[in-house]
Amino acid sequence: MPSPIPVSRLLPRDLYPSADTGACSSPLLKHGSTLHIPAPRPACLRPWSSVIRWPELQLAGPLGSGGFGSVFRAEYLGQSVALKRVNKSTKNRAASRRSFWAELNAAHLRHRNIVRVLAASTCVPAEPWHEGSLGSVLMELCVSDLQQVIYGPDPPDQSRCLRYATDVTHGLRFLHAHGVLHLDIKPANLLLSRDQAVKIADFGCSLKLEPGCEATGSPQHLGGTFTHRAPELLRGESASAKADVFSFAITLWQLLTREQPYVGDRQHVIYAVVAHELRPQLQGHVTFSGARGGVYSALLSRCWSARPQDRPSSSELLDLLPSGQDR
Repeated sequence: MPSPIPVSRLLPRDLYPSADTGACSSPLLKHGSTLHIPAPRPACLRPWSSVIRWPELQLAGPLGSGGFGSVFRAEYLGQSVALKRVNKSTKNRAASRRSFWAELNAAHLRHRNIVRVLAASTCVPAEPWHEGSLGSVLMELCVSDLQQVIYGPDPPDQSRCLRYATDVTHGLRFLHAHGVLHLDIKPANLLLSRDQAVKIADFGCSLKLEPGCEATGSPQHLGGTFTHRAPELLRGESASAKADVFSFAITLWQLLTREQPYVGDRQHVIYAVVAHELRPQLQGHVTFSGARGGVYSALLSRCWSARPQDRPSSSELLDLLPSGQDR
């Protein structure tokens, strides 16, 4: 079936083809059994291959799984990679397709703080482990994520927290400059490379803004993690880059405190966040005492403001972080 998402919502105009897409389930061109995307023209964008050479891929074991599907460690063309298999949802197939194509919203971008997509395809070999798969995304392999770091045996000190937060800020600023909203920023989606750089990953909830727009209409999906989701999205209102800033604040609070932002029933928390501006604890928390703690407290209060227009932009975050400097 054709993708329910307009091609222009998935890729910038210089990337999506004008030719007939035929019967492929992708909005991209299909040649044989693989998808081919023309190389981008602007200097800031670099081409990525949409051809997965399946005979060259060897699975090395599972890395994790969730509602989206499964992630495997693999060897591909002489390097270790991660293969994400997106499952077909029996309850909401349209949402499954939307999630898969959203994964490619940042595939053409190259930045130190964004996980690099190497290839993607809806055409998979007839292997048992591919059964029920909507498609696969081949990505660079990372060694951990901030969820494991925060709640692991070796918690980061404030200096390391600041370095991680700065990395996330650089990644968000780059995404927003290219019209991509992530909309699911949380510790589990922030991966660590071997050199300890934080890389934003998992774009299954992302949206691509139309050129010249600062916000998009009410998201058609209800994805994302409710504890980190901005109140305007919980109300079903327009999504903007300021929603990512809100999620960044909840994540930074977790980094600094090593605590869960909320406890209690999901619906109760959502109602309290929207109607009563419930936020994680700042006043009286030992983490936010002292000069640096006061800076963090002021930053978090701004970033998780109820009104998007009262939050700083991702570009402004660098100047608001303690000792944060552009690099």
